[in-house]
Amino acid sequence: MTTPKDASPGHQPSGVAAVGQGDAAPAGPGSPGQNAAVAALVNILELERLENNLFRGVSPKDGWQRVFGGQVLGQALVAAGQTVAPDRRAHSLHAYFLVGGDPKHPIIYEVERVRDGGTFATRRVRAVQHGQPIFVMSASFQRDEPGFDHQLEQMPKVPAPEELPTVAEVMGQHFDKLPPAMQSYWQRERPVEMRPVDLSRFLTRAKQPPVQHIWFRASGRLPDDERLHQCVLSYLSDFTLLDTALIAHGKLLFDPDMQLASLDHALWFHRPVRADDWLLYTQDSPSASGARGFCRGSVFSRDGGLVASVAQEGLMRHVDSIAQKIGNTETKNKK
Repeated sequence: MTTPKDASPGHQPSGVAAVGQGDAAPAGPGSPGQNAAVAALVNILELERLENNLFRGVSPKDGWQRVFGGQVLGQALVAAGQTVAPDRRAHSLHAYFLVGGDPKHPIIYEVERVRDGGTFATRRVRAVQHGQPIFVMSASFQRDEPGFDHQLEQMPKVPAPEELPTVAEVMGQHFDKLPPAMQSYWQRERPVEMRPVDLSRFLTRAKQPPVQHIWFRASGRLPDDERLHQCVLSYLSDFTLLDTALIAHGKLLFDPDMQLASLDHALWFHRPVRADDWLLYTQDSPSASGARGFCRGSVFSRDGGLVASVAQEGLMRHVDSIAQKIGNTETKNKK
């Protein structure tokens, strides 16, 4: 992975402050300390500025065949933010994933300065690999200003994260019941700490209503940079959302007969957020059809404030059904 310290002499780091620089968030009760995975995530969000509107990002060498969609979201928001006045913060983004990214090669982010108004600024970002676009995003930024404030949706009444088992405790109690791919994934050090409110869908294949509540946060302290926390939340918001649609069908994203891929992603930032504090991610899936699942998410701070809303549609393809369809076609052709 290319980081500022081992990059070429012409490297100009751009984006969020590196871990250990600036004022880190104070450690509150139960706050996580720094770990290597979070430091790596912050480094990944440090883009190399190639030109005024041109940036280069790299991917972690974690063995995945494709770049994680949340990484591209976070890096694209970093790139867009670097072309906007420092007194403006993102309030929404709308993105499309076109092609799976190649983690072995850098991603080039091209930023178009669509508009700079008195209060709002609009940016369009195109992520390119091997000369082809793999991702496009539009993002809007706003200068802080006072206004009306209301919140219709209230945070569900669920146990606090401290009352729920940690990943280590879950692994200790249920390791043999988890799919092998899931066992391997949860044994790695990760930049996100998650505590699902209900573990039953991981332990049984019963079809259940497509709703899940998960407490999550960065698994280490982050620098005190509001834009960084927005970028990390963008990264985190792509972790479990599409998986919600599978609950209705008794499936998991780790199942070898499932092909999942994010198609688009929309995110609205309603209020200031700290991604290294516990956040409740409530998710549901109103519909799935045509091999696509539609999912929604609401992100609440611990005090119940709605800090962000998320929507996503993704490919949700049952591989066995494709093989069966191909087999039926071949049989028909032979007849």
